[in-house]
Amino acid sequence: MKTPESRIFFIGFLNEWPDGLKRFLPVTAVVLICLFAGLGFSVSATQDDPGDGSFRFDLGRQELTGVVYAKPYPHLWITEGNENFRAGHVMMLSGSGKRGAMAAVLEDAQLTKVQGVPLTRGDLDMLQLAGGQRKPVAVDGVAPDLPGDRDLGRWRLTGEICDGKCLAGAMRPGIGLAHKACANLCLIGDIPPVFAATGAVEGAKFFLMAGPDGGPMPASMYDFTAVLIEVEGTITARGDLMIFQIDPDTMKIL
Repeated sequence: MKTPESRIFFIGFLNEWPDGLKRFLPVTAVVLICLFAGLGFSVSATQDDPGDGSFRFDLGRQELTGVVYAKPYPHLWITEGNENFRAGHVMMLSGSGKRGAMAAVLEDAQLTKVQGVPLTRGDLDMLQLAGGQRKPVAVDGVAPDLPGDRDLGRWRLTGEICDGKCLAGAMRPGIGLAHKACANLCLIGDIPPVFAATGAVEGAKFFLMAGPDGGPMPASMYDFTAVLIEVEGTITARGDLMIFQIDPDTMKIL
């Protein structure tokens, strides 16, 4: 005869459940499954949208010809475009991994042919240069006369310092405090830094960053990546690329 205590005592090698557990275990399992599913959904729903940036492997390897600029970080003014990237567009350049393209670029303002895989996020573009024998090569001929830079004056912007490669789609998300360590490693490797502003200047919210002298961003600014800051500086439009030449003395964390 079973006692009340024996009805809830589980013996693993018996091919039956104790009476007291026949209802408890299935109900508990269903409740736990629903609970953890709801918890997973609620956590994911609170995360910021990583954006639509990505490597555009679907476009294949791109070959572009244009005028390369070394400062503040390598970028290409396209003079011979294709169906994906038009002539007149200016895009940043990087190397593979967490390496920039400074060592690969040729003489400043020289006509150059490059090959690589593009990354795109909205109006932010970058070309990751191919390695091996597919490094940038000089093109015979004289670089065409291009429109001069447009001085848009001094601005105070609020936003975040990001590395341009991850922001463009190499990492998702490529912004925010969780990405700070990765961003700093990219910036140390000379990946172009980009200021992602909360407001727009002539419709642009992404700005290639430069130091006060027009060269690379000062290393002292690495401590302020991935946090909301306010900083002043002058903005120059080089084609459709905005360059933000910052004044580090005006920077403050918000």
